[in-house]
Amino acid sequence: MEVPTLDPVRDYAHRVAMYDMDRTITRSGTYSGFLMHVARRRQQWRLLLLPLVALAGAAYSLRLIDRSRLKAINLRLLVGKSFNRAEIAPLAESYADQVIARGVHAAALDQIAADRAAGYRVLLATASFHLYVDAIARRLGIDDVLATRLDAPDGADHIHARLAGDNCYGAAKFARIGEWLADNAITREDAHIRAYSDHVSDHPMLGFADEAVATTPSRALKKLAPQRGWAVVDWRQKT
Repeated sequence: MEVPTLDPVRDYAHRVAMYDMDRTITRSGTYSGFLMHVARRRQQWRLLLLPLVALAGAAYSLRLIDRSRLKAINLRLLVGKSFNRAEIAPLAESYADQVIARGVHAAALDQIAADRAAGYRVLLATASFHLYVDAIARRLGIDDVLATRLDAPDGADHIHARLAGDNCYGAAKFARIGEWLADNAITREDAHIRAYSDHVSDHPMLGFADEAVATTPSRALKKLAPQRGWAVVDWRQKT
């Protein structure tokens, strides 16, 4: 994608490029892959619980549970009710290596590099768990990360399979972005913002941006993007 030229009249104090992760930077979702990666390498007997994972998915499809509850249930089934961060950390690192090696769009990496070269501060905002997203972000050279947090009431190293706060998705993600901007003393009028996502749930973030890009978009976003004047790109075309 050709990088748009900024308004030459305006001297922006801040430039921010906001990226979703799953199916935007990565070729597919990472959440289920992470759970399977951990189960296979840590406690293979948990794979016997996959029918219960499927049952939880069916309950979500029927709207009997919400997305946050689904994620917590699957984490509990395939990783455990509680676990030590130090025990999972090596698996998060090996999973991040796997994702970077063969699971990212080359065009996404090019765009991140182009945004950095243009002076943008890159923010990764995703509904996936900090538990492994931080490892992926480090490999992408991204320091600013907003992701779904897990409960650690007994200390930072002891984690429970339940969410701490909202799932970082849709409107909740956008609220986290607003908090991040405030924490970093970035006001909207003094910032030029780019946003990239594949999914229509990110329409609040895309609508907030000066330049919004629907990247390899879902059907709903592909339909919405032209109506809102957002660019559409297919990052699968570059190998």
